[in-house]
Amino acid sequence: MTARIAPAAPPRSYPVPSGRLRVAAAQARAVAGDVVANTATAAALVREAAGAGARVVVLPEKFLSGYEPGLVRAEPLRCAVQPGDPRLAPLTDACRETGTVAVVGAAFHEAGEVYVSALVVGADGELVTRYDKQHLFSSEREVYRPGTAGCTLEVDGWRLGLGICYDSGFPEHARAAALDGCHAYLVGALFSVGNGHHESRTWFPARALDNTVYTVLANHIGTTGGWNTCGGSAVWGPDGRLLTEAGPDRPEVVTADLDPAALTAARTAETMLSDLGRVVAGERARFVLRAGRS
Repeated sequence: MTARIAPAAPPRSYPVPSGRLRVAAAQARAVAGDVVANTATAAALVREAAGAGARVVVLPEKFLSGYEPGLVRAEPLRCAVQPGDPRLAPLTDACRETGTVAVVGAAFHEAGEVYVSALVVGADGELVTRYDKQHLFSSEREVYRPGTAGCTLEVDGWRLGLGICYDSGFPEHARAAALDGCHAYLVGALFSVGNGHHESRTWFPARALDNTVYTVLANHIGTTGGWNTCGGSAVWGPDGRLLTEAGPDRPEVVTADLDPAALTAARTAETMLSDLGRVVAGERARFVLRAGRS
């Protein structure tokens, strides 16, 4: 049989941002099912990140409830955030008072369905949008609905694509962000000690280099939802090199500057993203398999 390769869609063209953007990846221990306590911690992390000059801060997956699918399934109205939820006030206040954009993981309940979401709170304290995780891990599928669309933010000329944990294991997910003109890929996650740590240290530099984008990971610390997590929140440059990294087990905020000069240099040296749009359709190699009696 023969098959044709469809030409790749060229990336959307956006100018390289004119100035730097400082981003933060924040990690802390979540209290199981306690949205009020975790929102207070998230607000404190936003203020700490702002004090370090960050314009955007990313927090771990489902941080506002902890990674607790059993609790969320049993008590969704208590453990998941709803539209207009007053419990978010400390977080929205922190963003408004510091002029910081926050991307915060939460279980989100709407119209009888629950999603694994990244809530985006703008610098004015308003809930701008949410991104719903598209690639659910096996243990999540009985509790949550998958998202159906990606999400790109624009902050100070920087286009930022959002992902949540397992999304980052699929190269196509970060590639879709890059093809939408994103300069960075921001992910809140839960990676555990052992294989989870190995995955994070493989996936994130790969997503960065493959797409010449910055990648940002905010991970949990401590135990949540039965997982022993490994911290290590970090930022990688568009050449795949590690720029900054938190420790494995303590609350911490790490920051890095997204630099237009470094982005341009990486995309000049590594042209995979621009070359992707030049792929020409052609025939795949043919393999004929013959089987017969011996």
